[in-house]
Amino acid sequence: MERFNATLDLVDIVARQVGRAIGQNLELEELLSYGREGLLDAARRYDADRGVPFRAYANYRVRGAIIDGVRSQARLPRRTYERLSAVEAGDRFSEGAAEDAYSPPPPGHSPVEAERALAEHLAGMATAMAVGLVTGAARGDDGELTTLVASDDPEAATARAELLALVRSAIDDLAPQEAELVRRHYIEGERFDAVAQDLGLSKSWASRLHTRAIKRLARRLRSATG
Repeated sequence: MERFNATLDLVDIVARQVGRAIGQNLELEELLSYGREGLLDAARRYDADRGVPFRAYANYRVRGAIIDGVRSQARLPRRTYERLSAVEAGDRFSEGAAEDAYSPPPPGHSPVEAERALAEHLAGMATAMAVGLVTGAARGDDGELTTLVASDDPEAATARAELLALVRSAIDDLAPQEAELVRRHYIEGERFDAVAQDLGLSKSWASRLHTRAIKRLARRLRSATG
């Protein structure tokens, strides 16, 4: 319980961040409750040998628990679901990159290479959030992707359809396992952990594979729109 008590302040920070990002009038105490459960789970599962500091590791577990808790609530407004999907995608991308971020840089790693790596990370995170947002926004009440919903105007529907077409095309260029993971989670709407389990991947490795796939998607989308 020492790690739990020493990091309890993180729950309040993350709960407020997620609440602001989602933009829905959610009860803070409810978010805190989800977050404390996530922190307790993090304290139990933490493996120092992986090289990631506990606070960084706990940050993802707390955010994930809060997001899962919000998603489990009765019927979310569409706008909340969109933002939730975007936040979750961005967090998953960052989580997969965390181990690399805390590893020593390779020999000869220059400031220019470090800046390039940071730019690639930011582009990947933006891509993950955009894909999460557009697929979350386009998913109908039955869980299927649609082109237009009642709150959309034709211009928004056209932009969404174009981005979805680009994403589908870019997914086809990924390695088979990466493509299946991304397609089934984002396009077909399956839970990430369920897809990972079906593919025989640990949660940690699935997150890293997701990060790798999103980086490739970001490069592919840049070339397609550049």
